[in-house]
Amino acid sequence: MDWLDGIHRLFPKETVERLERDAVEQYEIHEIVTDPDVLARVEPNQTLLRAVLRTKHLMNPHVLALARRIVETVVRQLLERLRPEVRRAFTGSRSRRPSRLPLARDFDFKSTVRANLAHYQPAERRILIQRPHFHSRTRRHLEQWQLVLLVDQSGSMVGSVIHSAVTAACLWNLPGLKTHLIAFDNEVVDLTSDVTDPVDLLMKVQLGGGTDIARAVDYGAGLVENPRRAIVAVISDFYEGGDPYRLVRTVRGLVEQGSTVLCLAALDEEADPVYDRDLAGRLARVGAQVGAMTPGRLAEFVAEKLGGTGQGR
Repeated sequence: MDWLDGIHRLFPKETVERLERDAVEQYEIHEIVTDPDVLARVEPNQTLLRAVLRTKHLMNPHVLALARRIVETVVRQLLERLRPEVRRAFTGSRSRRPSRLPLARDFDFKSTVRANLAHYQPAERRILIQRPHFHSRTRRHLEQWQLVLLVDQSGSMVGSVIHSAVTAACLWNLPGLKTHLIAFDNEVVDLTSDVTDPVDLLMKVQLGGGTDIARAVDYGAGLVENPRRAIVAVISDFYEGGDPYRLVRTVRGLVEQGSTVLCLAALDEEADPVYDRDLAGRLARVGAQVGAMTPGRLAEFVAEKLGGTGQGR
């Protein structure tokens, strides 16, 4: 891997990171994440994290310990980026009622201008603000809801697996919400007990294998306590290796009981999915909501449900 030493000497950090990403993504040079000397030098990023998760079963314990640095660094970066989005989603929406609490985030520009027009100074073309106005925020009335995340851990879904783990960690223990995280291929693995440590969780994920979505959705349906207070999110490319008729039947049953079923072809920052549109269309016709989401948008969707939107279904 002498070429890595060369590019680190010759190019700026941004260029080095791009070359390392291309080496993994385009040329599949996985020595970047399996060579101990290289692992000690590379700059952690999501591309390298995906490569670590795809190849960790090939690593000896020493290399795996070094690779964990990449997992820890990138997960921390994702948590730092996503947590503020989740907090914003769950702090309540602004209402039209005025507030006596002067918070910059709730500044009401239009009302402030209208209330202070008498103080307009034509010569200076400005308004003197004597009475600033602020919105109040509605506090969400939270009843207990369940979010069941069922994540396809086939190799093509590695980006969504990463973001599902981080999203579940951000949503964990929020008031009014009980979160489950289940990974599946041909088998179903309940990872809920590991949600508080997404690094350990990702190190346990076994990418690859088949895809039995129907089996996973049956398991998720069995976790639902109150159907009208449940969101079942299936994150998959929907290339079903199990029984598609059973899958459609189970999803129809969840919807008819009052549960919200999300069929997400991607849960990541790009939300640019590749998926089986025929099966997704069949699921949409029985009442599932089909699409792709960023983690922040999923948090907003869950917050809207908890806050009362759509509860009259």
